[in-house]
Amino acid sequence: MNNTFVFAVQGEGRGHLTQAIAVYEMLTQRGHQVKAVLIGSSSRREIPAFVKERIKAPIITYSSPNFVTDKENKSIRIGKTIRHNLFQWKQFRKSIALIKEVLQQHQPDIVLNFYEPLIGLGSMFKPMHPNIVSIAHQFLYLHPEFKFPAGGNASDRFAIQQYTKLTAKGSSKLVALSFYPLQQQVYKNIIVSPPLLRKEVAVQELYEGEHLLVYLLNSGYMQDIINWNKDNPETTIHCFTDSATVKGKWQYNDTLCFHSLDDQKFLRYMAGAKALVTTAGFETVCEALYMGKPALMVPVQGHFEQWCNARDGAKAGAGIYADGFDLSALLNYLPHHQANKEFAAWALTTKKLLLGVLSDVLHQPMEEEETKQPFFQLSDFLPGTAPQPGHG
Repeated sequence: MNNTFVFAVQGEGRGHLTQAIAVYEMLTQRGHQVKAVLIGSSSRREIPAFVKERIKAPIITYSSPNFVTDKENKSIRIGKTIRHNLFQWKQFRKSIALIKEVLQQHQPDIVLNFYEPLIGLGSMFKPMHPNIVSIAHQFLYLHPEFKFPAGGNASDRFAIQQYTKLTAKGSSKLVALSFYPLQQQVYKNIIVSPPLLRKEVAVQELYEGEHLLVYLLNSGYMQDIINWNKDNPETTIHCFTDSATVKGKWQYNDTLCFHSLDDQKFLRYMAGAKALVTTAGFETVCEALYMGKPALMVPVQGHFEQWCNARDGAKAGAGIYADGFDLSALLNYLPHHQANKEFAAWALTTKKLLLGVLSDVLHQPMEEEETKQPFFQLSDFLPGTAPQPGHG
């Protein structure tokens, strides 16, 4: 039996968007329908072009809570973020009304929420839909067996947990994406899951090239990369960011090139990279782990989630973390890197788990015979190709 879905996606960064693409392709390839994709956005960011290219369902954008950064578009200002979003309350009410209108129009069997807070906010007193399944790495923070990295601020931990609880309001199930399994994989309605990697991650032809690959959540860090490149012009760098200055591709000099966000192009550059430098987004670190590419994780200042990701990613064997973009530290680390050989195999089991969760919510099997197969299968790939996880 084919089922219908509506997605709600937080538009901050590329992680939630690429997770939505992975699930969209998984469902539509099996005959299910995604009626609409709701994406919460802000004036600070544009929806990347690759999202519209990969998702053929109607995409509806609206104003949603988002971070406020400093003038250099580097660090996050928590106080200003709270005040800004409080002043936007009337606009967010209109966004919630729009979401409800879309759900009323399409009457989906399931709403998949990729950490969009307005789904939880709109469900404070009455769920917006009887079958909401929420998917995000952050739901791991609500699991009793998850341990926050040592040294974090208690108020930051409390704030991220409360925000995540808000986002989870009205959800039947929470799928908590993780760098590693926990001993207790299910706690109440929280299911610990491997990451949601797109099938293109698995089909890249891996090799160790000479370039470093950089992903910047906030384009204000471009100058940091430029400064390091000036002192180290012998190292080739390809940097992906959402800066309006780049507009596709900007060859800064012979060894430094900036690129606009492009999911396919980014994966090709990662497949041949010597190593990755990233602002510690969960999805990007997981892609590097799968390909066996060492990573330098530099959290955006004031971004507690990325602070946790950097330390948790290092615990999982992704690489090292630092407070700034000293790429020399990464180059010095490379001879000592040991790839996580178990991660790739675990990441291939996501489809079975997710289809099982959706079946439980619907009280009906979603192609039961397929739930016995891994997230990627040979029919998903081009003829003659097969997954090539980076086992190092």
